[in-house]
Amino acid sequence: MCIKGREYKLPKRYEHYFKLTYHKDKFYGYEEREDVIERELQLCGYFAIVTSEKMTASEALNLYKSRDISEKLFGSDKTFLGNRSFRVASSQAAEAKIFIQFIALIIRARIYTLLRKRKAEMPGKPNYLSVPSALKELEKIELIRQPNGNYKLDHAVTATQKVILGAFGLDEEWIKAQARQIGKDIQNAAMPEEQKDDDEDAENEEY
Repeated sequence: MCIKGREYKLPKRYEHYFKLTYHKDKFYGYEEREDVIERELQLCGYFAIVTSEKMTASEALNLYKSRDISEKLFGSDKTFLGNRSFRVASSQAAEAKIFIQFIALIIRARIYTLLRKRKAEMPGKPNYLSVPSALKELEKIELIRQPNGNYKLDHAVTATQKVILGAFGLDEEWIKAQARQIGKDIQNAAMPEEQKDDDEDAENEEY
């Protein structure tokens, strides 16, 4: 709200840090009391961080600040992990669910760290390097079944997907190799047991 030129009286607490200018009860401006502000800043003091390992002050501060990130992760698991309520019938099931949740948080934190590092290395600030956006983009990489029964990638790996994969040390060739292997596994799973035995015997004979 703009109060300049209007009849308005600021609370007394502002007068400690600013020189307030009024004319006929109308507010016209302010000026910082630099000496007061500087004196108060000198009273802010300092804090010490004690570490169990040798590290620089910057590393210690970053590690200290990461505590808040960890706490927020455990708090936000109610949304992206669906743990608003456990919906279990025994304490053993609850412990198992908490353990799986903990592993999921570790994986998500690792994905977040790698994506943030990749984003820092790029000249721009691409919005697809957040965890939800990256996962949504990678979900588009899928296999389709061909008329001959073979499986192949639905489409080529896009430039955006290559950037995301690069953050994890992966590339397009790795995706293709995984697609071929998964396609073989799917075919073998759908193959009758007798045919599997015949194929295994044929492979052993060739070997």
